[in-house]
Amino acid sequence: MTSEPGATFRIGHWTDSVARTGCTTIVFDRLVPTVVDVRGGAPGTRETDLLDAERTVGAVDAILLTGGSAHGLSAAEGVMQFLRESDRGVETAAGRVPIVTAAVLYDLAVGAASWPTANNAYESCQSGSDFESASWGRIGAGVGATYRKAWPGVQPLDGGIGAATIAVPDLGSAFAIVVVNAIGDKTDLRADLLASRPRMDERTATSLIAIVLDGPADARTLRRCAVAAHDGLARSMYPVHTMWDGDLAYVSALQAEDRSTAPADAFRWAVATELAIESAIRSVTTS
Repeated sequence: MTSEPGATFRIGHWTDSVARTGCTTIVFDRLVPTVVDVRGGAPGTRETDLLDAERTVGAVDAILLTGGSAHGLSAAEGVMQFLRESDRGVETAAGRVPIVTAAVLYDLAVGAASWPTANNAYESCQSGSDFESASWGRIGAGVGATYRKAWPGVQPLDGGIGAATIAVPDLGSAFAIVVVNAIGDKTDLRADLLASRPRMDERTATSLIAIVLDGPADARTLRRCAVAAHDGLARSMYPVHTMWDGDLAYVSALQAEDRSTAPADAFRWAVATELAIESAIRSVTTS
């Protein structure tokens, strides 16, 4: 399934600063081709199988990033309701069915054991703004995000949600959004981790990545971008992709195009992920 040229998207947040949980929605104005690359051993997801190359749809109307662990997946119904009111989704004999994929992070032990509801996700969609106007830091899915959780007796740091944009020749711009909820720390501290005995059994980690490409891209290009996004995560935080987290990357294309080869300079997408991670950490440490 392909998108028409010129698709657009909006970013919305809902935040509970007291319970330290929230959600972030990425709502497109039409179905757009999307892939997902799941690398963590304990993901919490919705409608990711549908994005496999062998499946029938391969596109989404919206992406939900949410706190609350598996409880948070129910918030996707609010995004569905928001889209149904605009008659969005895949055409079926009984009407259109919106395609909403979702990924969760564990924040239940940070504030209160609470999670976003369908009403909260609906509010997130209503509050949407364009990428340039969106807010980042301790907001939305990032309000309860933390990192540096592998060291016994060491207090985790706030991670948050960050964003960055980078231009790729002949492919337009890549808009990267990352929720930093890693079990590890910035890579310049990896020696400390290797010298210590890490605590890696609390299942409290997961970094969520969503990248939107506004230039022409086919499924192969999207898949290479997702791989590059994970490269950026691994270069920024250590360790990643453990058995106790749900690290994943969504990549969506605003313009679909048939290509015979993926671009050679995909490393630029990895840089976009790294910059978004830096943005998340910087935004919470300066707020």
